[in-house]
Amino acid sequence: MTVYGVIGVGAISAAIVRGLCRMNQAGPPPSVLLSPRNAQLAAELAEQFPTVQVAQSNQHVVDGASVLLLCLRPQDAQAALSALIFRPGLTVISVMAGFTVRALADLLAPVTDLARSIPLPAVELGEGVTPLFPSSPAANALFSQLGTVIEVPDERTFEALSASTATVAAMLKYMETTAAWLAGKGIPASLASRYVAAVFSGVMTPLQTAVAVDFGALAHEHQTPGGLNEQFLGVLEQAGIFRAVEGGLNQVLERLDPH
Repeated sequence: MTVYGVIGVGAISAAIVRGLCRMNQAGPPPSVLLSPRNAQLAAELAEQFPTVQVAQSNQHVVDGASVLLLCLRPQDAQAALSALIFRPGLTVISVMAGFTVRALADLLAPVTDLARSIPLPAVELGEGVTPLFPSSPAANALFSQLGTVIEVPDERTFEALSASTATVAAMLKYMETTAAWLAGKGIPASLASRYVAAVFSGVMTPLQTAVAVDFGALAHEHQTPGGLNEQFLGVLEQAGIFRAVEGGLNQVLERLDPH
């Protein structure tokens, strides 16, 4: 039986654990060992799911796991992992941005069964779309339970997909700005936020299950000649917003993959 170990208990790892424990259809939920970091969240998960336990230390997680998920913040990884002892037969799936397969191999020696992944919060609902590199039976089995897996052919492509996730906070800030503008016009803040969320959710939710998405065509469909959407889009285009998006993505990619 697979025992999943998780080092670094945060929002994404919690989403994975909840998804695994709720979405498993082949039998009972899997056993999960959590690192003691973020004790409150780890305790909540252990209380919620009987097959989830909080280990005494990161080394106990490594020793007890057959598949280890690394969900640490990249800046914490070196210090946390260099103090641990790994065994050759362990499978490791990294969720950490910016750590190449080679860097992971150096840090986790003698482990050789390594994969990188980019899970998003939707894995909790079984609706994730998770890129993997390199191909890994254990990682594929894990994330196939939580949605769709994209097996990426090379690390450069993987890094580009990782860079694209850097746009999420900006998207939320965009929504916050819209809601704050509504609040400034006298609309209660709670109603403004709820309305903005509904506007974007109404557009985005159907795309979650779409086989293919043409964002350009959708943008065209949502604007009429002389209409309000066309006017607002034109203001952003004239301000160079979308060129700035491309520039920002290039800078993030250069940080992830400076070669």
